[in-house]
Amino acid sequence: QVKLLESGGGSVQAGGSLNLSCAASGYLSSPSYCMAWFRQAPGKEREGVAAIWTHDGRTHYIDSVKGRFTISQNNADNTMHLHMTTLKVEDTAMYYCAASSGACGTWRSQMTFGYWGQGTQVIVSS
Repeated sequence: QVKLLESGGGSVQAGGSLNLSCAASGYLSSPSYCMAWFRQAPGKEREGVAAIWTHDGRTHYIDSVKGRFTISQNNADNTMHLHMTTLKVEDTAMYYCAASSGACGTWRSQMTFGYWGQGTQVIVSS
C-alpha cells in the first residue's frame, strides 16, 4: 500500500509562486512509478497537470502550465514537487498527488492512478 501526503498549498496573488510537495510512504514495491499532479476546481472535472516517470525523470505537462510549472522528484526521500510560478486565478483548485506503478503513457487519465493523496488547496487571487 502506497500512501501519499501533499503539502505546500496556500493563498497567493496572481503572478506569485507556490511549491507543492508530495511525500510517498508505505510499500513501494515497483521499481518505478508515474507520479502526477491533478487539480480540481469547483464545478469542474479533475484534470492532470503534470507527471514525472521516476525511472528516468521524463516529464509531461498540460499546455496551460508549460513554462510556468515544473515537476521534479527526489528518489532519495521519495518526494515529488511542483514548483508553480506566474500563477493565474484559473490555477485555483484543489491539487492532488497521484501515483501509478509503471510509465506515464496514459497520465492524463485519472483511471491510470491507483494511489491518491488527500489534496492541498491552492487559491490565486487577482
